[in-house]
Amino acid sequence: MIKQAISEYANKAETALYKLMPETDIPQKTVCEAMKYSIEAGGKRLRPVIMLMCAKILDLSEKDVMPFACALEMIHTYSLIHDDLPAMDNDDLRRGKPTNHKVFGEAMAILAGDSLLNFAAEIVSGASYTVPADRVLNALSELYKASGIYGMIGGQVLDIESEGKDVSIDELRRIHLLKTGALIRAAGRIPCVLSGLDKDKTDAVTAFCDNLGVAFQICDDLLDVYGDSKELGKNTGSDIANNKSTYVSIFGREESLVLMNKHTEMAIESISVFGDKANELTELARYLTNRKN
Repeated sequence: MIKQAISEYANKAETALYKLMPETDIPQKTVCEAMKYSIEAGGKRLRPVIMLMCAKILDLSEKDVMPFACALEMIHTYSLIHDDLPAMDNDDLRRGKPTNHKVFGEAMAILAGDSLLNFAAEIVSGASYTVPADRVLNALSELYKASGIYGMIGGQVLDIESEGKDVSIDELRRIHLLKTGALIRAAGRIPCVLSGLDKDKTDAVTAFCDNLGVAFQICDDLLDVYGDSKELGKNTGSDIANNKSTYVSIFGREESLVLMNKHTEMAIESISVFGDKANELTELARYLTNRKN
């Protein structure tokens, strides 16, 4: 059941996302083609799925949340394009396809990532909403704080600077709460902001996303060591190759599994305040930590 629900939410987001992508019959078409290449490469669409599930719990119109769901996926995709560059992780495979810079060259890949980040702002600021304008503005602030130096980019900085070093578990958590967790947190918090949800329940959604982000990252670390590159659609072993500290390198396989399950259950417990309305998010959390890709 949850696989079908995830697929339905992901398909809604993809349909909206594809409709928003720029035309490629303009002089600067190459960068538009590079943007579309990575957007249309697929993926879990996890962040839009979380956002749409949260919107449903809060009785928030999909029309009001979809521009943010699409923008969040554009920002996530831009981060992957840049993450794959030779100056970063130097990966040549993403979602079973050659990475953006392998197809379009490094310069165009950088510009495609930059364009997706800027286009996300165009989409959100240019949409029409039924919720009050101040909520939209606050949600926009939430989106870009999660994307910038206090969120994803900040985590990437710490991740780069930690390469080749022994980092503490607290430092590792800080890296991943920012690099991976910030956009997942935004996926849950933006619907809360748009709906005018009270602080206690917003904090519950935040706790869910933070714990889910940790569990998701631990699962990623495990898959990078023990996963099948064909199922993953990308090369395994990149963390070891880049001499990065991970949950697996610090705790080993068994303790990492214990930690992953612990954070999954903490995520589920945090949204119990929503009762049965949170069933989809509960199932999603358990599904994500039992995935093979």
